[in-house]
Amino acid sequence: MKITVAGVNKEVADNLTVAQLVIDEKVETPEYVTVTINDEFVESGAFESTKLKDGDVVEFLYFMGGGQ
Repeated sequence: MKITVAGVNKEVADNLTVAQLVIDEKVETPEYVTVTINDEFVESGAFESTKLKDGDVVEFLYFMGGGQ
């Protein structure tokens, strides 16, 4: 199936979970990543059970602290 990951079109296996995608994409500090699918946030506890569908758009977001 085809999905878009961080703006890049990719061909991936059917029934791919968010958890496996995080591994496949070699996401740095996966324990701190936030994932959206089609602009909807996915709870980190649901990564294992959330399966991607053809045409999904996935983004990995990192919230950074800082400032004064």
